[in-house]
Amino acid sequence: MSDCSRAWLILANAHVHASEFCSLADRFGDAQQIVRQSSSTLHRANLTDDKCRAIANPDDKQIERELTWLNDPQHHIVNCRSAGMPELFRQIPDPPLLLYVHGDPELLHLPALAIVGSRNPTRGGARNAFEFARHLAKTGFIIASGLAQGIDSAAHRGAIEGGGRTVAVLGHGIDRIYPASNKDLAHEIARNGALLTEYPLGTHPDKHHFPQRNRLISGMSLGTLVVEAARRSGSLITARLAGEQGREVFALPGSIHNPLSRGCHRLIREGAKLVETADDIVAELAPLAAHVAQNAMESTPKDTTNRSHDTEYHELKKFLGHDPVSIDELADQSGLTIDEVSSMLLILELQGEVESLSGGRYSLLV
Repeated sequence: MSDCSRAWLILANAHVHASEFCSLADRFGDAQQIVRQSSSTLHRANLTDDKCRAIANPDDKQIERELTWLNDPQHHIVNCRSAGMPELFRQIPDPPLLLYVHGDPELLHLPALAIVGSRNPTRGGARNAFEFARHLAKTGFIIASGLAQGIDSAAHRGAIEGGGRTVAVLGHGIDRIYPASNKDLAHEIARNGALLTEYPLGTHPDKHHFPQRNRLISGMSLGTLVVEAARRSGSLITARLAGEQGREVFALPGSIHNPLSRGCHRLIREGAKLVETADDIVAELAPLAAHVAQNAMESTPKDTTNRSHDTEYHELKKFLGHDPVSIDELADQSGLTIDEVSSMLLILELQGEVESLSGGRYSLLV
């Protein structure tokens, strides 16, 4: 495993793209075979000189540093050929070669919604991001954002407050926190979700990394919600990328007198879905979310209780009636985790057995 990890880390530090890897793998074999090639051989395979040199003569100290980082049980790498790489990432035009993950990598396979927006939002905008994230996390969505100040931070905090999970996608090495003021929040996210990046350890937060980072925020998500954005905003880049990736784009309208509403209004004019409540998003994404959740559950090994899926669903429905009940209550009564309950409710909703009500509550359909 160490030799395999070393090979992938060499390729990541050489900044090999996933498309380049596929071409090299067709010619030479797996990652371990690729890194055994000489610089001249790699050059003949149409790889640039700097990448050829970085593969043939890797920075051993850097690679050892990353292998040491991997010794922590909360630290993981997920390569583009492994089952751990989420299917949604495989579908985007420029998928990542390798992901560095601090936290739970299984969350990347669950239904996610991106929430992005201004770094300097109004008080109302930050409150909206927090409340939408809190509600959507309660209904089972992983909340994805970029750990920036403002809307991103509010979304992460809302998801945690709602008892859900959140993923922060970084534009730098996973051993760094930017902005530094979000250090405590980053640690909390790692405990309640995951930090994620494609950049090797030690990579600085250069500005050109963030548009690349944004494609992963939208790429891991079924939809992207923009909360307050100026006409020229990085959030609009994320929204554009989401549209290009075939994902849903949502926008919150605002006052015509608020400059931070103009980006959202522009998105709505261009076809983004106007939303007024979090339930608008749930209704739109429920079928897609149920499909993703079902795939995630089918690919997850069962625990030592060896309960079948049918038994789990039967047990959960015992605690559902025609009176609305929250996910928290169902988790307490059934003994299942909030994540398990959320995923199962989405599937039951798609099958027409459960109805999603306002306030993140559910009831059985007649």
